[in-house]
Amino acid sequence: MPGSTNGSSSTKTMGVLTVGGLVAVTAYTVALGSNGWLWFAWVVLGLITLGMVATRSA
Repeated sequence: MPGSTNGSSSTKTMGVLTVGGLVAVTAYTVALGSNGWLWFAWVVLGLITLGMVATRSA
């Protein structure tokens, strides 16, 4: 795709991992009960993804 760079590809990959992580953590919570560390890890992953998106836009 024209204009595609390795940075945007890794940002998209992080976005997919973040959404997939949310689905996995939610499924775990529904099946086995809440685990605060899993939610904390997902929030950290989300913040890293947001940081990558912000630096890509700048």
